[in-house]
Amino acid sequence: MKRNIMYTCRTIVMAIGTLTLTSCYDNILNQESTSEVPGSGFWKTEADATYALMGCYNHVRGLFDRDYYFDGHSDMLRVRDGGGTMSTSAGNIVRGGAYQGGLYFPDPTWGFGAKNDNYYKFCYGGVNRTNYVIGNVQKMLDNAGGTSRTGLETVIAEARLMRGMIYMRLISMWGDVPYIDFIVNDNSEVITLPRTKLEVIINKCIDDFTYAYEHLPQKAVDKGRASQAAALAFRGKAYLYWGSWNKNGWPELDGFVPSEKKAQEAFKLAANDFKDVIENYNLNLFRNGEPGEWGEMGKCDVLPNYFYLFIPNTVNDNSDGENIFFFTHGGPSTGQGEALMRDFGCRSTGNSQAWVFPYYEVADRYQSTITGDYCEKLIPMNPNSQPNARTAKNSAINPESYRNRDYRMKATLLWDYEHVTGIDNTGTVTGDVVFIHKQNNKKVNIDGIEYNTCRYDSDPYGFFFRKFLRNYGGATRDEGNMNWPVMRLADVFLMYAEASNEMEGPTQYAIDLVNRVRHRGNLPALKPEKTADKASFFEAIEQERFIELMAEGKRSFDLRRWRRIEKAWNVSPGCSGIYVLDTHGAKKQGWFINPTSRDLERAYIFKIPQSERDRNPNLTQNRPWL
Repeated sequence: MKRNIMYTCRTIVMAIGTLTLTSCYDNILNQESTSEVPGSGFWKTEADATYALMGCYNHVRGLFDRDYYFDGHSDMLRVRDGGGTMSTSAGNIVRGGAYQGGLYFPDPTWGFGAKNDNYYKFCYGGVNRTNYVIGNVQKMLDNAGGTSRTGLETVIAEARLMRGMIYMRLISMWGDVPYIDFIVNDNSEVITLPRTKLEVIINKCIDDFTYAYEHLPQKAVDKGRASQAAALAFRGKAYLYWGSWNKNGWPELDGFVPSEKKAQEAFKLAANDFKDVIENYNLNLFRNGEPGEWGEMGKCDVLPNYFYLFIPNTVNDNSDGENIFFFTHGGPSTGQGEALMRDFGCRSTGNSQAWVFPYYEVADRYQSTITGDYCEKLIPMNPNSQPNARTAKNSAINPESYRNRDYRMKATLLWDYEHVTGIDNTGTVTGDVVFIHKQNNKKVNIDGIEYNTCRYDSDPYGFFFRKFLRNYGGATRDEGNMNWPVMRLADVFLMYAEASNEMEGPTQYAIDLVNRVRHRGNLPALKPEKTADKASFFEAIEQERFIELMAEGKRSFDLRRWRRIEKAWNVSPGCSGIYVLDTHGAKKQGWFINPTSRDLERAYIFKIPQSERDRNPNLTQNRPWL
């Protein structure tokens, strides 16, 4: 295959005009499919089935490759104006149409759980596409044999894996939802479908992942396609979520009764799957999990290895095995590029818009490479009123406050006086620029050299992201070819540690895995008190998930399944709220101001779109939204 499977998908559209990749879906019953090809000449060969499968990949990619917006629901990052409206295009799945119109603030009083109608609808568009491929290719098996049959079963396995992924996302947000696993020929077949119970859907997803595991090759046949290890990892994640819901409860989901017995069974099955992935597929962390070099304070010519995991010119071949499952993007001139630069960068990096940026408090999560524990909290200081702000100990605007910290910090964040590669709006490198909070598009002299400071039109909290920013030219802000990671080996390490800890507390095997993830930050091994018991070890795992998976769309889903939103923000019903600060000490945003119990309940489950309930009289609403 040429370039990657998503580029191929574009070619299919040109060759078969009935494949519509950017359709808008008015509701979940819209039956126009990216993979539906009428006429008796199709669905005859393995090549036909593979062509149709590419339409599935293209649509499902658009349901996961901007998941960093969901981290706006957490304590990790701010999404400007709460939405991705400037970097997404309504109705266009390739351009983030599924995320269009969502509200990505953490505070349920803003009603974020009621603003994801597009995502709900596009998920069912993906279900429709996968079902169409599964159903039609299943018919082809009757006349297939030998290698042809194996190839067709692989196509079905990939489509079923994606269907399982979509339904796991649907139930993680909405709980019980209608389950459809057949080709719909008429709206009357689904217009009155009730919501299917969570446990039934979990088992359906596990069946899909199991079929995928049994019929996928050990190694993906092409970049961006699924493998046996991916199926196991997703099945393990399904068990882990099921275990979490049964352990921690989901009181906002009517009719769900948690069970400690089911939780323990699920955690055991999850751990088994994750361990299989870790031990039996010759996978490894990127660059063997070594931290690499920090480089010089401020400079960007040398950066830790973690940074290079997230730029395409070092990971597109997936040679190290870190990315177990990922979605590819075509890059320049394909119409299939990603917009990571546009969302994570500033005007000085590709004329980008900084649609997401970290909370100031995130910096305190990065631990010391000397002690292996948290540093003293940073102190916000204003250089305009505090003359020693740039040199004071632990000052948030003193660059020395960031020395000897987790190498992933250098690879992930920009703080005052950090350099970043400047890129103009044509994708041409212009030289280093310097980030200094509140010094927007200025001249600054450093060691006798004059630089421009970063130009931006957002209002960050004292940091920008370095993670996901390209440090080389050749592509504009919307033409990236980054492989978006959906399942990484480091995530599997941490999920295994969590699942096994829930069963039997800390084990040396699990501790060693967490320490391998920490090592890429050049951190020492966990201290004994961090692994003394189940609760302590869980906190260590939570910490590593926060840092390792920064801005990859995992945090908000973790907080909900762990029932830790109140703990993360230190809020409760009727509290006065939390004001997040910037590095100068200014109050930037107040969250959870006098929330009611109902407000906090709404943070744990999303609102079934009213438009869908208007069409379907049997579609009930989640209780906190009544």
